[in-house]
Amino acid sequence: MRRLSVIVFILLLVVAPSCKFLKSKGLFGKKDTSLAVMLAQQDSIRVADSIRNVEAELMALENAKLDSARLIQEAQMSMEPKSKYNIIVGSFLTPEYAKGLAEVYRQQGYESRIIKMDGSRFELVAAESHVSFGEAFTRLKEFQDTVEIDSWMYIKQ
Repeated sequence: MRRLSVIVFILLLVVAPSCKFLKSKGLFGKKDTSLAVMLAQQDSIRVADSIRNVEAELMALENAKLDSARLIQEAQMSMEPKSKYNIIVGSFLTPEYAKGLAEVYRQQGYESRIIKMDGSRFELVAAESHVSFGEAFTRLKEFQDTVEIDSWMYIKQ
């Protein structure tokens, strides 16, 4: 009898882990579900890391585009204008203020540019530039009457 009970007990130990009922009650299936949960967590962490890496790469590309656009704009603004007589609408020590005012006049249809004042830290915002003094003087008077009363002429040598 003792042998029979030992054989039945061993048989139960071998068959029981594959029983669906016992797995659903959690007697033998806990390790499998915790392993599956852990694998799912690792997979989601891996996906989140790859998304974060792609976002970082996209941000780096966007920053590179913005930097190159800024460098091109600064190079265009720093080029010496062919026109010698400039109608100035503002002068600033802070470059951001100068860029902002230049953009305002650009939106109004003027070919505004920023000129570095010789021997000074000021940046001048020119709304218009002219080749001849007479043309620039006439346009300055019109400009003071219609657009900006405090505008003045700067002669770039």
